[in-house]
Amino acid sequence: MLNEHEQRRTVVGEMHLRRWPLVHAPAAIIQFVRVLAPGEREAERAAMAALPQGAQLESGDNPRHLEGCFAPGLAFTWERHSEASTTSLFMDNGDVSVLFGPRGDAGLQTALEWACALPGKVIRATRLLLVADETEAAGLLPDMGFAEEELVSCYINSGGQGDAAARIWSDFRLRADGFGVMLVAANGMSSGDLTRTLQRLQELGNYRNLALLGLPVARDGWKVLDHVEAALGAMNQAVVRPEVTDDELLEEVSRLSMELVSQATASDYRMSATEAYATIVEERLADLHIRPCPGFLSLADFTQRRFLPAIRTCAAHRRRADQLAQRTAQFVSLFRTRIETRIENQNGRLLASMERSASRQLRLQQLVEGLSVVAVSYYALGLLAKVLEGIESLVPGMDVHAVTALMVPVVVVTVWFGLHHMKGRILGPMRDGPS
Repeated sequence: MLNEHEQRRTVVGEMHLRRWPLVHAPAAIIQFVRVLAPGEREAERAAMAALPQGAQLESGDNPRHLEGCFAPGLAFTWERHSEASTTSLFMDNGDVSVLFGPRGDAGLQTALEWACALPGKVIRATRLLLVADETEAAGLLPDMGFAEEELVSCYINSGGQGDAAARIWSDFRLRADGFGVMLVAANGMSSGDLTRTLQRLQELGNYRNLALLGLPVARDGWKVLDHVEAALGAMNQAVVRPEVTDDELLEEVSRLSMELVSQATASDYRMSATEAYATIVEERLADLHIRPCPGFLSLADFTQRRFLPAIRTCAAHRRRADQLAQRTAQFVSLFRTRIETRIENQNGRLLASMERSASRQLRLQQLVEGLSVVAVSYYALGLLAKVLEGIESLVPGMDVHAVTALMVPVVVVTVWFGLHHMKGRILGPMRDGPS
């Protein structure tokens, strides 16, 4: 009956993602985080629909989150993220054997085979053993195979209230089977607080690994940026050298611009994702309210010592790429100024040449006009002399040569004014332009 927005169900579903079943000690949790290519999403969805025989999938209306069980006491959850997916197996009555492989548990073996066969590349795989208290955990520590010199241990409590806090132990190293191992003592935490704490603890490690995917990209990109910076410095020196042609500079700056664009295309998404994941890691660290244990490195110290330098490297790579892009833009501006200055100089020389040519044409025109006045006047006086010779026979005592001589100034001035009048009538419309 409601006229719902087409995205309402998706938005509401987002608020209910990342649900874990309630966890009680003792228990074991095995989790896989996979990075998937866009083409693997359909295969993953098909795998979710093809659960092993006997597995049950709980009904749900959110396609990004599924949960169910393989057998009594063996539950699972699956969740899709932007570029990864998380699959978690939850076992009641867990023991240390779960950390090193299922021994005689057919249901767990089937679940692990199904989980390991899912599409995507594993970026994190962990086995977590939950026990009731630190006394029980102390008895298991010798069997865990932790590297004592790198052992991390501290108290965590996502609720941040009360004295109850779980304690964790891990060296964050991969075993021969590719899994990391963690031991957790519940220490009397309620199931709700314990579940949220363990979920945030796992999310901390998952987002940490996803964030660190940017480090190899930053290291590889650093070499490209070194080359671009060196070439840009050489171009800045070449732009002031007149023997270097504009075509050579244009070819070089185009090549550098393409390298920067290619580098940005290859790294921008990963650097942005690293920045976002690093923010989530910081939030999860704050949510866990970590309290150190004397004699052990805490989870916060471990993260800050190893994780933050990598994140700073990625951030420095992104800043340097932006700076080189700005410097390239500045060089292009300087290069454009060089070209514009050269064009202005060429235009100036062309105008000066045109001015000299126009001046010569004007003087030549004036010379031609003067010669034209003399020539026309000469022929006019010749005609006038012929006329006067004819009149001389009618007028006794008339001196033709004297009259002709007197008429020379008059004829010359008349011809000069006549030619200038005709020139004005011809050039007048050209000066006024089209109407």
